[in-house]
Amino acid sequence: MQGNEQQAYDRGITIFSPDGRLYQVEYAREAVKRGTASVGVRTADGVVLAADRRARSPLIERDSIEKIHEIDDHVGIASAGHVADARQLIDVARRQAQVNRLRYDEPASVESLTKEITDYIQQYTQTGGARPFGVALLVGGIENGEPRLFETDPSGTPYEWQAVAIGGSREDIQTYLEEEYTDEMDLEAGVELALRSLASVNDDGLDATGVDIATIDVETEQFTKLEEDDIADRLAEFELGGEE
Repeated sequence: MQGNEQQAYDRGITIFSPDGRLYQVEYAREAVKRGTASVGVRTADGVVLAADRRARSPLIERDSIEKIHEIDDHVGIASAGHVADARQLIDVARRQAQVNRLRYDEPASVESLTKEITDYIQQYTQTGGARPFGVALLVGGIENGEPRLFETDPSGTPYEWQAVAIGGSREDIQTYLEEEYTDEMDLEAGVELALRSLASVNDDGLDATGVDIATIDVETEQFTKLEEDDIADRLAEFELGGEE
């Protein structure tokens, strides 16, 4: 009997268990952990987003694996978890950014954009016949001349961070970030920290084709994705590449 009751709580997204848990939301968090990692670092000069985008097969076109997306000139998003779920939320964020520019003739604030996304996510935690989004996002950008970095959770909760990791090996990467992060970092130091944090859980080192990096600079307020050659140069400089 007890097993049947447990199964009922397990299946129903709108049903709380006796100890106040929504199991489907917790399972969605587990789906995020099975995705490759993404890292965000906020510095005084801007925000860095980095993502592990290793291919499952050498036959996959690398450019078809997208982990970091431009939302507006001043905002980018990195994802971890189900790619299809991430794509849906990316579309929500882009539409909201466009609506804000058309309605108010100004860029959307990073915080309000994040809350629009999390409000959308939260609706799927209390609707029968639906399931939660199995993805977490890092929303980074410039707001009123200040860098901002937020994380979204499958429950629909936003968190603001100085540096954060989502996806696989999150605990180990987060520990590395907590040990190495400093408030005095510039944007280039943020890129190095993001790469080193990803490399800390990869025994084979990093490869330029398997890493995505984007920056949003405070001065220009422009989203910029690093080219593969630029990433390769930094991996060589920081001695983070895999063995030949």
